[in-house]
Amino acid sequence: MTSKRQQGGCIESNKKKKKTNNCEEAAELCPVVRDENVRRTLKEAWTQKSHYTHGDLELDCLPFPHCIIKNFIHSEHFLVNLQRELFTLNFHTKSNDLYKFKQSDDLSKRTEPHIAGLRSALFGQFRLWLEEVLGVKLEPTVDISCAKYEYTDVLLCHDDELEGRRLAFILYLVPPWHSSDGGSLDLYTTDCHYQPQSVFKSLVPSWNTLILFEVSPVSFHQVSEVLSEDKCRLSLSGWFHGTSLERPPRHIEPPITRNPHIPKDETLLLEWINPLYLDISHQEHIQGEFEDNSEIQLKAFLREEKFSQVSEALQLAQIQWMRKGPANKRCYEAACVDTLPQCVSACWELLRSEAFFLLLSNFTGLRLHYLCPADDDDDDDDDDSYGENKNEEKKDEEATGSSNETAVQSKEPSTPQCCGELRRWSHGSYTLLHDGEAARAEYALDLILPFSCAGWQSECGGFTCYVANEEDEELLTVNPEDNSLALVYRDKETLKFVKYVNHKSNNDSSSKVFHDFSFVYYE
Repeated sequence: MTSKRQQGGCIESNKKKKKTNNCEEAAELCPVVRDENVRRTLKEAWTQKSHYTHGDLELDCLPFPHCIIKNFIHSEHFLVNLQRELFTLNFHTKSNDLYKFKQSDDLSKRTEPHIAGLRSALFGQFRLWLEEVLGVKLEPTVDISCAKYEYTDVLLCHDDELEGRRLAFILYLVPPWHSSDGGSLDLYTTDCHYQPQSVFKSLVPSWNTLILFEVSPVSFHQVSEVLSEDKCRLSLSGWFHGTSLERPPRHIEPPITRNPHIPKDETLLLEWINPLYLDISHQEHIQGEFEDNSEIQLKAFLREEKFSQVSEALQLAQIQWMRKGPANKRCYEAACVDTLPQCVSACWELLRSEAFFLLLSNFTGLRLHYLCPADDDDDDDDDDSYGENKNEEKKDEEATGSSNETAVQSKEPSTPQCCGELRRWSHGSYTLLHDGEAARAEYALDLILPFSCAGWQSECGGFTCYVANEEDEELLTVNPEDNSLALVYRDKETLKFVKYVNHKSNNDSSSKVFHDFSFVYYE
C-alpha cells in the first residue's frame, strides 16, 4: 500500500455518471455489510474498541482496530472477471528501501467493467457504510491501485500515515494461500513512544477477503516477504480520505555517541594493513581518485592472515548479538563490544586509532587529524561529495550566519570523531530511510569493511545504497565484498540504507550470513 493520494477524484456530473455506469458491472457487496443490525452493533463496538464478530465480519482491536470481511463481493463470477481484468494491466516494478513489488497505475479512471464496478461500490455504497460505522465524514476521493507480490517481494514496517488518509483497505484476489507462502499482513504492537515493537498478529491472504484499518500513529504493519516461487499475491488496496487522527509529537531517538580517536601509533597499521596502502605514493593516488569520485573501494585492505583470523573469530559463540530496531527504521544485529574475541577487538581498535584517523586523512584529504592540512592551505580544493559541493555549501552556511563572530567560530578546528558498529546481516535484515535521519544529516565519511561474504549475490540484498534526499535518484551502491574497504563521503542531502536481505540468501550461495564493521567519521 504505497501509492500516493491522487487528486481529481471529485464527484462527476450526472451525465458523465450515466455514461460510465453503462459500461460498469455492478459489484454487489456481501449481505453482512447490508445488515442494519450488524452495522449498528459494529459501530458501538468500534467506538468502545471491543471485539465483535458476526458471520463473515470480525472486528479486532488488538494491536490496533482492524476489520476483516470475508466473501466481501457477493458474486464469484464478478471476482473471476475482475481478476482477469487486473492481470491485463501494466505493472511497474517498485523498489526502494521500504519495498519491492509490482504495482499498477492508479485505477481511479480505469474503464474496464469490473474494475469500474468495484471502484463505484467501494467509494460509493461502502464509503457511506463506513461513515455510519465510524461516525466520520469521508471524502469521495478515489485512491486505489493493484499490487502483485511474487517471490522475495516485501513491504517493510510502516504506519501508512500521510495527510488526509483515514482508513486503509486491502482486498485479496489470491490462489489458495498458506502461512508458509509468506506474504502475510503483519500487525505490530507499539511502545510508549509509539514505535513498533513486535509482530502481534499475522493475517494470511485469502480469496475475496477485505481488511480495513484506521490509519493512526500506531497502525504499524508490513507485508512479509513472499516465499512461494509459483504463487502471485494479487491485491487491490488504497485509502479512504478524511480528517486525520491526531498525532502526538514524533519520538526523537538520542544521538549516537561519538568518540575521538584512541592513542594508538603507526605500529598498529604495520601489523594489520596491506603494505600497499601504507605507501605514500599510493596514498596520493588514492586521494586523487577519492577527490574525483567521493568514494573508493580498497580491495585486500587488511593483511590476509589478519583478515582470516577475524573472519574465523566472528563465528565464535562468545560474541553476543543484539537486535537493533525499531522495525520502521532498522532490523539487524550488532555485537556487544565487550564480548568480542581478542583479534576482533583489536580490529575494532584499529578503526578507532589515531594512526588510522591520519591514514584516512591521507586517503581522502579530509581533516581527520591535526597533521592534515587545513582547508585554507589547500589550493582551490574542489572536492565533490554525493549530492552537493562540500566547500560551496559550507561557504553558504557561513554567509547566512547571524554574526561575524559565528563565522569566526565556524572556522575553528573541531576534534575529529567517529562512531561505529560491528553488524551481522542475515535473512530479514535491513535499514530504512526515515525523517529523523534526514533532519540530522551532515557531512560525514562512511567506512564499511565486510567479512564472511564470499559468494554473496547482490540479488540477495544486503548492499548499501546511497540516494538523494526526497528523490528516487540512486547515487551509489556498495555491494558486500570480503576484505574490501569502502569509503564514501556524503553531504547533508545524501542518505543511505541497507537493502532488505531476502530469502535467496538461504539458498545455495556460500554465505547465508555476513558481517561488517560500519564506522562514520566526522571532521
